[in-house]
Amino acid sequence: MEEKPVLLTKDGLTALEGELEHLVNVRRGEVAERIRQARDFGDIAENAEYTEAKNEQSLVEGRIQTLEVMVRNAVLIEEGAREKGVVAVGAQVRVSSDEGEESYSIVGAAEADPLAGRISNESRLGRALLGHKAGDEVEWTSPIGTSRVKILSVH
Repeated sequence: MEEKPVLLTKDGLTALEGELEHLVNVRRGEVAERIRQARDFGDIAENAEYTEAKNEQSLVEGRIQTLEVMVRNAVLIEEGAREKGVVAVGAQVRVSSDEGEESYSIVGAAEADPLAGRISNESRLGRALLGHKAGDEVEWTSPIGTSRVKILSVH
């Protein structure tokens, strides 16, 4: 499987490393203890506690693997590396549309949180904004059809 770069801010990388450390050093042990305790209840074939603990172990181990790949392939978004005034990963963009004004941070997919104003460079709007400057009108295909936004500022 080809591993692709994971664009992250410094804070994003720190958060992923913290989550990974917690899962490996805390959660993994907690789940293992739950499995040991559930085994003490008797026949594991009909033991709901054991089944639930094993499922949780699977989820924790899967998340650990995902985080290890993300951290291993992390590429830090450099603040000064992008062209000033041009939308790129790491930029803060203020746009206006028929619905009003909104501000977004353009981040890598791993840090995207649209409800918090952090949109992925791989999202439809994120891709449409990339490379544009303040004053540009950008058309993009949203889930409800074609939309237009005007870029008010880029920082």
